[in-house]
Amino acid sequence: VQLVESGGGQVQPGGSLRLSCVASGFTFSLYAMSWVRQAPGKGLEWVGSILQDGSDTYSIESVKGRFDISRDNARNTLYLQMNNLKIEDTAVYYCSQNVGTTGPRGPGTQVTVTS
Repeated sequence: VQLVESGGGQVQPGGSLRLSCVASGFTFSLYAMSWVRQAPGKGLEWVGSILQDGSDTYSIESVKGRFDISRDNARNTLYLQMNNLKIEDTAVYYCSQNVGTTGPRGPGTQVTVTS
């Protein structure tokens, strides 16, 4: 399993970022996928998941209406569109195989929201 995230950066509150995660080493379309994050000094937090065929997504309350998870199975790629970013969204974001925080994940991409 190899997962490589990209698209992080530094933005002001209210800004947007789109994260990508390219998967290899497994049949991407057969697995639900997740985004998890780790804020400075805190543990891993599940952000949301998407079903294998992209037909449904689930997320934590604090990002509903702001974050959107999608996937392109033809490109073995998972996405996280983040809008109206808040300072508390600052974290390293990881994509993870399966639902939850315990699956294999990539090296992560840093998202910093600061004024």
